[in-house]
Amino acid sequence: MRTIIFIGVNKSGSSREAVKAANDLGYYTVVFTDQEKQIQQRNEYQDVHLLTLVDTKNIDELKGQIRLLQQRGHEIVVITSFVDNYVYTASLLADEFCNNLLSTDAISIMENKEKTRTFFSNQSFTPEFKLVSKKAQLPVELDLNNFHFPVVVKYASSTGSRDVLFASNLKELGKNVGKLRTKNPNETIIIEEYVDGDQYLVEVLVTNWQIQIGAIIKQEITKGKRFIVTGYGVLAEVPYYIEESLLNVIEIIVSLLAFKNGAFHLELRLTEDGWKLIEINPRISGGAMNKMIQAAHGYSLVEETLKMLAGEEPSLEMRTRHNVYTQYVILENKGILEKVTGKNRAMSTPGVVEVYVKPKSGTYLTPPLSMGHRYAYVIAKGDTLEEAQSIAKQAANELTFHIRTE
Repeated sequence: MRTIIFIGVNKSGSSREAVKAANDLGYYTVVFTDQEKQIQQRNEYQDVHLLTLVDTKNIDELKGQIRLLQQRGHEIVVITSFVDNYVYTASLLADEFCNNLLSTDAISIMENKEKTRTFFSNQSFTPEFKLVSKKAQLPVELDLNNFHFPVVVKYASSTGSRDVLFASNLKELGKNVGKLRTKNPNETIIIEEYVDGDQYLVEVLVTNWQIQIGAIIKQEITKGKRFIVTGYGVLAEVPYYIEESLLNVIEIIVSLLAFKNGAFHLELRLTEDGWKLIEINPRISGGAMNKMIQAAHGYSLVEETLKMLAGEEPSLEMRTRHNVYTQYVILENKGILEKVTGKNRAMSTPGVVEVYVKPKSGTYLTPPLSMGHRYAYVIAKGDTLEEAQSIAKQAANELTFHIRTE
């Protein structure tokens, strides 16, 4: 049986759609998970042929499970992950058990913010930054000659806006560095300049050195206790200067990393000094990303990525050219969710493509401390991006989360 193994899967979003795409492409799908809840909810993962509970941080245990599959006659075509922090693990395993087209070394750099910043330190798209190693004594003597406040403080391994703190002066900076060090003394902390400007997310697929841009998406960021992306506008028509300057940055990244094959996404800000790289991740962005690209451009990016991983020729040629906007819903109050109303009204709004509500009744909800605390989204189309944005926001306002505060 031609088999694709996935390390980790989320209940919804890009990682789940990748499993469904593998199924549609005719592969036997195997998911290694460390989530006992997923095993208990096995009937909700009908597109997964084999769901196995395994310590996904234990490489030897993962290898043992793969050898079992081989003994049972499975031909392992691809080992991959569309989940934070497992892409490198999956590539390591693929190096040993199948024909891995990816560069594991490049993925290692992309998956860690410390390595990314250090590797690209001499490039104009890298913001000014300083590393505070786990060995450094606090309070840290900081050489901030190259910095102008405000700055951002985060762990080298932070994902989804988790543990990303803002500091507008030296006092706040010292406090936030101390807060992160106390929480996790074994992590390197990154201090970097806060760059102002419009933020964009760019999805990229590279096949035999050929770069294809899957989508260019303008982001709307809500700043509370954390920086949370609450809006995504997929550009149907990209201004020439944006596309060309982005392609230049992407070509530099691909060349320096020797990234012959693979998928990644960039988050960048367009400043007066050009593009500044906020972060890079060696996978498609999670959440509704694949669905919003499909609504805009007519193809499934996760499906085309799987084709590339299997040695086939992917195509990101636009089949449609729609203006699409996705609005996420975050909450201001915390408490136990009793029910969500207004979903049908939101769905019946002209132009709405999809309405998704994540939590079930009884779930404890909180204002956002990470991207995982976004509790619903609305995807909408419009004749212009502004119209799509207006429709998505209007429909999202129909959703009411009834919360029992404690």
